[in-house]
Amino acid sequence: MSLAFSPGGQLSNTTADIGTHAECAGLHCVRHGELMPYEPVWAAMRDFTDQRSATTPDEIWLLQHPPVFTLGQAGKPEHLLHDVGIPMVRIDRGGQITYHGPGQLVMYLLIDLARRKLKVRELVSLIEQAIIDCLAGYGVTALRKAGAPGVYVAGAKIAALGLRVRNGCSYHGLSLNVAMDLTPFSAINPCGYEGLEVVQLADLGVTDSVEQVGEKLLRELVRLLPPVQVAAA
Repeated sequence: MSLAFSPGGQLSNTTADIGTHAECAGLHCVRHGELMPYEPVWAAMRDFTDQRSATTPDEIWLLQHPPVFTLGQAGKPEHLLHDVGIPMVRIDRGGQITYHGPGQLVMYLLIDLARRKLKVRELVSLIEQAIIDCLAGYGVTALRKAGAPGVYVAGAKIAALGLRVRNGCSYHGLSLNVAMDLTPFSAINPCGYEGLEVVQLADLGVTDSVEQVGEKLLRELVRLLPPVQVAAA
C-alpha cells in the first residue's frame, strides 16, 4: 500500500499490515515510491502522534525525500558550512544536522514505547542492531560508535538516527544511504562531527534498490521489536 497526499495536503492513512510475526501483530507499514516533501511528512508524524490512542497500531513509514538538510532541536546552525542551495529545516528530533535526498532510505518509527516496554535508549539500540543485521545480510560489516548514534562502516557513517518521544510515543527515525549523491554531505559537519566521512551501500557492491533494502531492513525491525503488552482484563 502507499502513502499519499489528500487534497488538503495531509498524508492519508493508507497502511498495510506487516505483522508476519505474532509478537508484532498490529504493526502497520506505510510505503511510498515517490519523493515526499519533508515538512508535510514531519507534520503528519506529529499529527499521528498527537491523535493516537492507547489502541492505535504502531506504524513504520518507508520513503525518500527531495534534497533537504534537517537540524535537530538543539542543533547548531554553524554545522551548515556553506549554502549549496538546499533548504535547511529546524526540527524537533534530537541530534545535529543531517542530509536527506533521493537514493536514501528514510524510515520513520511511530512506536508506543510503553506498550512494548521499551525505553528510548533500548529503541535506539534496537534500530542500530536492525541496520547492522540488515547490512550483514549483504556481507557488509557495520558497527556502532560509542557516543555517536548511528551505524558506521570502516569509520564512515552509513546510517543516521534521530528520534523524538512525546507522550511516550516515538516519531522520526533513521536514514540509510543506499545509492545517492553524497556531495551535499560535504556542505555540513554530518551529525555535528567535523570531517566525518559518509558512505553508501552502492559503493560497497550492493545493487539492491532503496525499496528492496527497505523491505529487508523492515523485516529486521519487525523481528527485533518486542511484542505489544496487552493489559489484563
